Amino acid sequence: MERQYETVRIEDRGEGLLLVTLNRPDVANAMNTQMGSDLLAFFEEINAAPSAQRCIVLTGAGERAFCAGGDLKERNDMTDEAWQEQHLLFERMIRAFIGCPVPVIGAVNGAAYAGGCELALCCDFIYAAETARFALTEVTLGIMPGAGGTQNLPRAVGERRAKEIILTGRPFTAAEAYDWGMVNRLCAPGRVVEEALETGRRIADNAPISVRQAKHAIHFGMQMDLASAMMFEIEAYNRMVPTEDRREGVLAFNEKRQPRFKGR
Repeated sequence: MERQYETVRIEDRGEGLLLVTLNRPDVANAMNTQMGSDLLAFFEEINAAPSAQRCIVLTGAGERAFCAGGDLKERNDMTDEAWQEQHLLFERMIRAFIGCPVPVIGAVNGAAYAGGCELALCCDFIYAAETARFALTEVTLGIMPGAGGTQNLPRAVGERRAKEIILTGRPFTAAEAYDWGMVNRLCAPGRVVEEALETGRRIADNAPISVRQAKHAIHFGMQMDLASAMMFEIEAYNRMVPTEDRREGVLAFNEKRQPRFKGR
């Protein structure tokens, strides 16, 4: 991927692995209109050609913050119309993010507050530095989570815990997020991106069609009754049967070597 963005840094780590960094460290990587536009453009590009990439790791620049949420200095004195116009952009970005067929690992290196926490929750799973903190503080500002927080958080931690987090606006630690099932792994300070990239490389080395179809089946199957989800799984499974990668995977196993998947 060669495209450059003003507020987001893209690093190609080779063979389908991308490191995406929210890059406004002077303001704790707060999300302004430009960052919303950059993330929307990035995910739309990925979604238009998903076979070009195999895994994405998302983090924040610096050690202090993953993302502090919406840029309230930019929002100060916004008219209602301007606020809603900006939020429509954020809504489009979140839909493109959640709809991304390529796995996204969150590498939360610091504070993930409000919209920043919602960005983390859009990832397929999260690794967090032990020093990271999370919060959905919107109700303390006269608004509410509007970038998937009221939907993704209860799916991660359960309805009752999500209500406590959202209705109080109280921050919580990475250790609490891990205990509640929101975070998959706690990492030593300075290690979270490295460990997320290690996992991203393992995912990227697997058959890319298989990975995308499995993610698809899990995400949509969770929204169905079990019988419908089982049928949906079989439809996803059958996509792999006629692929070169399926034949290569079985051949490599029998020849006792690493498979060379091509995504077709």
